[in-house]
Amino acid sequence: MKNLQSHLLLLIAATLLFSCSQPSVNNPVLTSADSLALKQAAINGQLVNEGLERCRKFVTDWLAHADSTTGLIPRNLYESTDIWNAWDAAADNYPFMVLTAALTDDSLFRGRMLDMLHAETQLTSRIDRLPDTYSFSKKGFDKPEPDLNSIMFGSSEYIKDGLLPLTEWLGASPWSERMVGILDDMWKYAPVETPYGNIVSNNVEVNGEMLQVLSRVYWMTGDQKYLEWAIRLGDYYLLDEHHPTRNFESLRLRDHGCEIVSGLCELYATVNAADPAKKKVYQPHMHEMLDRILEVGRNDDGLFYNSINPQTGEVLSAGTADNFGYNLNGFYTVYQIDSTDTYREATLKALNALSGNYRNFDWETGSADGYADAIEGALNLYNRESVSSVPGWMDSEMQVMWSMQDSSHRANTEQWRSSGVIEGWHGDGNFARTTIMYCLWKTQGMTVAPWRADIQPGVVRIGEDLLISVSVEADWEGVVKFDVTRHQANMHMPWDWPRINQFPEWFTANESMQYTWANLQNADEKTFSGKQLSDGVNVSLKKGVNQFRLQLTSN
Repeated sequence: MKNLQSHLLLLIAATLLFSCSQPSVNNPVLTSADSLALKQAAINGQLVNEGLERCRKFVTDWLAHADSTTGLIPRNLYESTDIWNAWDAAADNYPFMVLTAALTDDSLFRGRMLDMLHAETQLTSRIDRLPDTYSFSKKGFDKPEPDLNSIMFGSSEYIKDGLLPLTEWLGASPWSERMVGILDDMWKYAPVETPYGNIVSNNVEVNGEMLQVLSRVYWMTGDQKYLEWAIRLGDYYLLDEHHPTRNFESLRLRDHGCEIVSGLCELYATVNAADPAKKKVYQPHMHEMLDRILEVGRNDDGLFYNSINPQTGEVLSAGTADNFGYNLNGFYTVYQIDSTDTYREATLKALNALSGNYRNFDWETGSADGYADAIEGALNLYNRESVSSVPGWMDSEMQVMWSMQDSSHRANTEQWRSSGVIEGWHGDGNFARTTIMYCLWKTQGMTVAPWRADIQPGVVRIGEDLLISVSVEADWEGVVKFDVTRHQANMHMPWDWPRINQFPEWFTANESMQYTWANLQNADEKTFSGKQLSDGVNVSLKKGVNQFRLQLTSN
């Protein structure tokens, strides 16, 4: 696979260097561990370059198929080419074009990506701010009359899968404004009556998504109404005759159903901090749900079946869910709250099984989307539990997923061979989403601007220090920026529970601390505050390999 052989050769060289236990010849202050870390940082830089360049090509080649009048992308490229819709084009594909541009092309981000948001808002908002399916040929809505249930589903997908992850990364932006506007109007028109107040749907996927969104938007805005709406849903599912394992005859543990599990866990995390009395009421019902899923919902490796009958224990679909991480996010969250070791052990069991039993695994009938979801889940959980076998598994499986962009591995993608298009459907956006997550792991959250096709930024963390390698083919000047605790800065969450479609925090700069930035080639040193690092510091790079150490100096 592309570049894999060279990556392996570099790893071998790094290992040999480490075994010699000799300091660097060029810089005797470097220990053998430092030298090994810098070798790995260089490998990480190659992977980051390849990953973000693949995302750029995905964006460029998909945009070539955008509607010439509206600028909006179609739902898919081999069917539904005449429509834009909220639950596919907007939810799964467009947001990760936006994020790719934010990381690699500021003019595209502030230009065409923002123009697409404005066009979508103007053209597709049908019931107040709620979006409906738009036809390019009709130059208007695809259906003559609005279907509220369909509009609610599309709105929920757009918010949870698209606008919410953008907001977690970008913070306040036109995309977060669009998200809150849609969310408010969903609940303005909530049509389903319950003893606890109206809710937006009786669709378990939509309500699971709403639980996730409302829990986070409550913290982001501080507006009590979002917590009240979320508690309506919590009471409906945990305190009424809609309990997912006590009352459901079919419970999907993969996407399009599993959202209710992690959604209830996110609400549980929220009321733990915001309404402890309600948390206490929910606690036995939450544990009942999670315990029953562990009892009848897993295979021998600790990964989840596609669907079960939780009442009888019958496995309705024995396939292995690529969304195992989505469920385990919830289990791990409740472990963090209640110290229930069983839920942590479930997470560790699944993570430990990946390397031995799930390499080159057929997650979703050969689709890159299955790999994207599986790797995302592993990344998110590895951020909390550093199981030693997981990094190698993520590296190998990312190579498998990336190869799908090159190989035209599905019959209907033959026409896109050598194109950035992966499979020609809205799931292509998830390829970019997970690739970006992976690249941010390889840089520990560090980003560079302006991006250039030859730049290779990679980072390895050793304790509180970062060893940084940035290779360029020509001199480069720009800004290097380090991550912050985004769950606090952007979302105002009380703690960083694992959640779907988040971008994990790796190294984060503490604005109250001082850091030393040392150039390992010329021994130049500069001191920066954590705030300066997160705002971005100016850096000049020379052609070739540039090596740095970022070290905590004082608080």
